[in-house]
Order: sequence, then structure tokens, then C-alpha cells
Amino acid sequence: MDSFGIALYGKREIAYAGEDKKRRNKVFWELVIFRAITLSIAIIIYLIFFVRSEIYGIYYKIWLIELIATAFDISWFFQGMEEFKRTVTRNIAVRLVSVTLIFVLVKNPNDLQKYLMIYAVADLIGNLSLWLYLPKYFKGIKVKNIRIFKHFSAIVLLFIPQIADQVYNMLDKTMIGNMLADKTEVGYYEQAQKVIRILLTIVSSLGIVMIPRMASTFASKDYKKINYYMKRSFSFVFFLAFPITFGIISVADEFVPIFFGQGYEKVSILIKIISPILLLMGIANVVGTQYLLPSKKQKQYTIAVVTGLIINFILNSLLIKKWQSIGASIATVISQLIVDIIQIYYIRKRINIRKMFKCGINYFLASIIMFIVCYMVKIFINTGLSSIIVQVVLGGLTYIAILLILKDENLYMVVNKFKEKLNLGGN
Repeated sequence: MDSFGIALYGKREIAYAGEDKKRRNKVFWELVIFRAITLSIAIIIYLIFFVRSEIYGIYYKIWLIELIATAFDISWFFQGMEEFKRTVTRNIAVRLVSVTLIFVLVKNPNDLQKYLMIYAVADLIGNLSLWLYLPKYFKGIKVKNIRIFKHFSAIVLLFIPQIADQVYNMLDKTMIGNMLADKTEVGYYEQAQKVIRILLTIVSSLGIVMIPRMASTFASKDYKKINYYMKRSFSFVFFLAFPITFGIISVADEFVPIFFGQGYEKVSILIKIISPILLLMGIANVVGTQYLLPSKKQKQYTIAVVTGLIINFILNSLLIKKWQSIGASIATVISQLIVDIIQIYYIRKRINIRKMFKCGINYFLASIIMFIVCYMVKIFINTGLSSIIVQVVLGGLTYIAILLILKDENLYMVVNKFKEKLNLGGN
């Protein structure tokens, strides 16, 4: 989790500073010091309540390195300046080295200490490495009048929805486990959620890039460009979310027995029920993460997320006893829909919502046709892996062909980007 909401807030504030180097550097040091203070308090609490544990004390001591590593994480500074290459390169390098060391050094369950040490030290070194780039941005600039706690209220408003989101992710499983005698229902639900969460990273990937872009655009008060970016973001989410949603619904029956094995058939039902969350959270990513947060409407963002959490708790209480994990899945989708509705309500006066949703019609229709093709494949090929491969290939080609006929902008953009990569590789 982001340390006290500072990374998300810092990314936005750095983007707002734009080319004002004095303001940008002042914000940077204020947030670095603020984070150091909050993490120092967290580390003291951690030392008092966890490190003294007789059973897991050694593991908690190792994990202390991870907390210290968080204090040195300044990736938000570069993301705010839209210099994603540095952070992406750092992340890839750290993960490659850590995975290699894990494969070489971790051989059995007794090597847990080695595993934790590799993971924590890799994060610490990775975070420290970004500080080497800072002199380029701070050379010759003196920072005065540091005001650390002026950011406190805004950061707290961003921290609350992050806590709510973490609770949101655990609430369903906790309530299923507490309310039902059959604990296998927790396992079914968790596995279905894992599949959806992996796919969700694809749908919501645009949000990371767009936060600083939208923040800098809000800072310049270029509302025409804001509407343009919002339309493109909605369009791209629909471009990805509709085919992925219909695709996972189509292959779920074949995918689950292969990936999870026998006895997990119910997971395919849950995946189908939860799958609309891909579209709903994609929309929430555009409205909440790309508009409300960059426009400093974190209060409205917080209200929407916390309301969703409350609705989720109420619906779980009503539905889990009757329909078990299926009830929890239904509650998840409905509560996310409520979050979307509230967030859209807050931006209705600034953004033409009807126009935004209109750009998803072609993707919806193309995905429906793709789904029909996949269903026809299932009639003729019912063997698990063969059916999945043919569905993915024919379904994907159908979707692409329809968008080519419609001369879709997003498809041509992806194709052009792919061509650029090939040309760069060839040179």
C-alpha cells in the first residue's frame, strides 16, 4: 500500500507544479520529510508490537527493511513528471535480479528468511537507485519555507479510500469465512477474484500514466483538452474491457478445470458473475483516478469509495447466507456499480457523460459478435485446451476484423505503436 497516501498525492502535486522548479522541489522535500515522519512513527509501532514476537520475530526483523525501503521510494516524483521510463526500468531490473536470486538461493521451505531478505533488500536498493537521478533536477535551486503539514488534510483524504480499498478486498472473504460453515466457499471466491484482478491490471493500466497528465492539464485550466483526454480514456477502457469481459466469460468453463484442477468448477460460475467488474472498475479508474483525484476532488472520491464499502458490507450480510460465494460475487458487482454512479454524478456538469459512453457502442457490438463466434467454437470443440486456443484466436481475429472495418482509432494506435517498436528493433 502507498505510505499514507503520499505517493498518489505527490504524483499529482508534482504534475501541478509543472515547469516551476522551485515549487516542484519544495513540494518534493515537504513530502519526503512528511513521509519520513509518518514512517518513523509506523516503525516505532512496528518495533513495539511485532518484532518482539517469539515465533516470527526473525521474519518481522527482516521485513523492517521493507518499511525502511518505503521511506526512500520517490518513484512518485518521476511519475509526476511523466518520466515513467526510469521507474519502469528500475522495477524490471529489481524484479529480474530478485527472481534470479530466489531461484538460485531458495531451495526449500526452510529458506523463507532468504526469500524475505532478497525481496526486502531488492526493494531498498531499487528505491535508493532513483535518488541518483535527483541532482539533475535540484542543481542550483534553493528550497525555502518548508511547510510539512500543510499537505496533511489532503493526504488523509487520499489515505482513507486506500484503506477502504484494502478492507474492500478482504471484506468479502472474511464475511464468507465467518458466515458459512463450508470454508471451501472462501477458496472458490478467492481464486475467481485472482483471475479477475490479473485481468484488471490490463484494463486499468492507463490510469498510472494519465494521473500526472490530467493534473498538469487541470493546472493549466485547459478544459477542452481535459474533455479530449477523458474521451480517449473512456474509449480505451471500452476497447480493452468489453472483449476481455466477454472473452473470460466464454472460456471460463474450459479454463478453470485446466488451471485449478478438478473440484473447482464453481470458480467458473463466480468468474462469469464477477467479470463485469472489469468494465465497472475501468470506468471508475477513468472517472475517479483520472479526473476526481487530479482535479483535487479527493473528498468526492473518498465518499464514493467509502459508500461502496458500506453497500458491499450490507449486501454481503443479506446475500452470503442465501447464495454463499455467489452472493458475495453479486454484492461485489453491485457495490462497484454504486461507486461508478456516485463518481459519474460528481463529474456530470463538467463532462458530457452520454458522449463518453457513446464511444463504447462499437466495442460492445464487436465483443458480442466475438462472443457468438466463441460460443460456436464451443459447440464443435469441447476439449479444454484446444477449445480455449481456438476461441482466443478466432474470437480475437473477429474482434480485430470488425474494428478494422469500422476504422477504429484505438486499434490503429496499437498497431502503429507495434510497428514503431518493430522498426526500432530492426534498426
